[in-house]
Amino acid sequence: MTNNYNETTTDIVVLGAGLTGLTTAHYLNKFNQKFIVLEKQAQAGGVIQSTAENGFIYENGPNTGVVGNTTVVELFEDLTGKCELEVGGDNVNKRFILKNAKWEPLPQGPKDAITTTLFSLKDKFRILGEPFRPAGKDPHENLASFVKRRMGKSFLNYAIDPFIIGVYAGDPNYLIPKYALPKLYDLEQKYGSLIGGSFRKKMQGKTPEEKKVTRKVFSCANGLGSLTKALYQSAGSSNFVLGAENISVHPFEGGYIVSYQNTNGDLFRIKAKKVISTVGAYALGKILPFIDQSALTKIESLLYTKVIELAIGFNHWQGQELDGFGGLIPSLEKRDILGVLYMSSLFEHRAPEGGALLSIFMGGVRRQDLIQLNDAEITRIAERECRELLGLKRFEPDLFKIIRHNRAIPQYGVESGARFSTIHLLETQYPGLQIGGNLRNGIGMADRIKQGKELALNAL
Repeated sequence: MTNNYNETTTDIVVLGAGLTGLTTAHYLNKFNQKFIVLEKQAQAGGVIQSTAENGFIYENGPNTGVVGNTTVVELFEDLTGKCELEVGGDNVNKRFILKNAKWEPLPQGPKDAITTTLFSLKDKFRILGEPFRPAGKDPHENLASFVKRRMGKSFLNYAIDPFIIGVYAGDPNYLIPKYALPKLYDLEQKYGSLIGGSFRKKMQGKTPEEKKVTRKVFSCANGLGSLTKALYQSAGSSNFVLGAENISVHPFEGGYIVSYQNTNGDLFRIKAKKVISTVGAYALGKILPFIDQSALTKIESLLYTKVIELAIGFNHWQGQELDGFGGLIPSLEKRDILGVLYMSSLFEHRAPEGGALLSIFMGGVRRQDLIQLNDAEITRIAERECRELLGLKRFEPDLFKIIRHNRAIPQYGVESGARFSTIHLLETQYPGLQIGGNLRNGIGMADRIKQGKELALNAL
């Protein structure tokens, strides 16, 4: 350390101003804590940014969230007047799965499950015996094996595989339910059955706060960027340093020294009692150089999938009817896209009247190579798939945006247990340090919001 630094003191430093860091900051401010947030980008919000252009509103990152826990409800109540929650319309449960190049509706109940062509007759009968099958004993059983054992192969191929593609852009053969889908894993371990466990959980009493957890798909008026902007304001913009480069943390006299540079190259350091990291696993080594390499390796081994996101808008839609959430494409179908969301069907004012806004995704764990394609090659794929799957005779979009995510979604594989335990040991070894972010506790927006509050509470 030199004396050429601009020095300041605070109680808590938060690293990263994505959704987790913003939520943490919101609650720290709500709890009247003294804190500073450091963010390397020039704006807060991470990949959650919305763009309005020529009558369209499209997302540059996640397209939707789920009102999946009480903290999500609480947060939007806190932001009343700053951000307007928008839930999907009545057609949000209309979801489609591609089979043999034809869109089939995903069953919404027992009757649909019996009549659908997605699942084999054998597996339809097999599901009747699901409540009577013994619970698995291997905590590291992958999701593909888990589903085949309990539900059958056709359920894996045409329900779970496309679901995982939609959530993780992942592969059921890689993901471990104990880590990637802990609620599903716990149903089997606690109740011995997915069907029986789900029924018994529904019968349990709920608090007034829990009754507000609707599980509905949400966005915000004018896009999800409204949420991150509102959090930035509610946390107090003066508590943020944007464009902070070369951030580095070192333990110092029972607390921490956090150093960084601004965009002009000026050096700063902050003396803090506590540090909360919400950055990606791949960035921890540089930011926390005091961590032992063997421990760091267990964290940095986290796989992030590569995803290409396309925002495609039409002033006048002339393809098939877009009535529903969208469609997902099982890996067995061997297409070059993962799925499509009907954003203008889900939420208001996303496209001009009579037009349409689509979000199409490519890549994922199984097709990491697609990220290397140039814009012209990606455009050709989008045109072919829209013509063949969405009934477009002419592909002449009025909006066409290509957004590449080289580290899109973390994949919770078999290595996750070692990562979680290593983080716990580090937090014990270094009091006042918390390591959060999507490297643990789930990848969804509701998971990030819940963890953000927990990080703030733990820092009190």
